[in-house]
Amino acid sequence: MSVTVALNRDHRPRSWKLRLQTRLAICLARTLALFKPYVLRRLLTRLSKGAAPADAAVTTAARDSVLASSLGLHGLRACLPRSLAVAVLCRLRGTWPTWCVGVRTAPPFAAHAWVEAGQEMIGETGGYDSYSRLFTVPPTTPLPPPAQDRTQDRTQNGAQNGTQNGAQTRAPDRRHDQGPDRRHDQGPDRAADQDRDQG
Repeated sequence: MSVTVALNRDHRPRSWKLRLQTRLAICLARTLALFKPYVLRRLLTRLSKGAAPADAAVTTAARDSVLASSLGLHGLRACLPRSLAVAVLCRLRGTWPTWCVGVRTAPPFAAHAWVEAGQEMIGETGGYDSYSRLFTVPPTTPLPPPAQDRTQDRTQNGAQNGTQNGAQTRAPDRRHDQGPDRRHDQGPDRAADQDRDQG
């Protein structure tokens, strides 16, 4: 039984450098797909070291470039080389997405490989919880928080720093009693002895 799938080819112009990197990523991905899973995971972990986390826009652009360069990677059974090609292309451009292998959590059960940025699955149908992840190769450093969260963190850090600075500036005020009136706090006997010495 055959399945008819309509393919949309991306005709947007791409630079020669991006075309060359995409072709190289596809060739490497087809080679990597031949390795056993534990070897593949080890290779991808080494490959991801030193790369910045790829956001959704960068990963989507890499996926579009891979699909525009190879019609064979549009197929339903081409998820492994497709996801590897996207990850390798991102790495050639200095970033790394989270590469995932898992199975669907609802029927029909099937193995699948994909890439994601943060908790967003790139170019896949279904939600984040529609697949159960068997293993992943995430970037070495996590994605920075969104701009709104960073603003809240700065506000909280500023408030904490202000509290600490206020405590530091108030601390010397408790130690200013070094003048001549301090003898009144030392008890009546000591004060009388000091009066005798001065007389």
